[in-house]
Amino acid sequence: MNSVKTLSAAVLLCSAITMTSAAYASQNKSGRGSPDSPVVYVTSQGLYYDSIVLADLPQQGDFQELVPGMNGLSTEFGPGEVGHLGGRWWIDLNMNEEMDSEDKYFLCPLLGPGRETM
Repeated sequence: MNSVKTLSAAVLLCSAITMTSAAYASQNKSGRGSPDSPVVYVTSQGLYYDSIVLADLPQQGDFQELVPGMNGLSTEFGPGEVGHLGGRWWIDLNMNEEMDSEDKYFLCPLLGPGRETM
């Protein structure tokens, strides 16, 4: 049952990244972003940021949570704020609200400037 939950969460994550990235990049007229580059909404700033996935990372050090949702990917803190970790993200694939070996860890810096619309 746990493997089914993990697989379902992974499929949801991949779908969210793909769908939101393609939708936001197609609306982006600034030349930044592409269908395979996610857009992240920073809730504390009310801004959207283009990003680029650079590497998977081992579960070592500090990570900021990236949350897939109905409106795409979001996080609490962005560039210039205490709590922003420079693009070191984790996604809770097993939905237990804890960082563990079943989650996804990766480097995906936010590219400024942020913008108010997708």
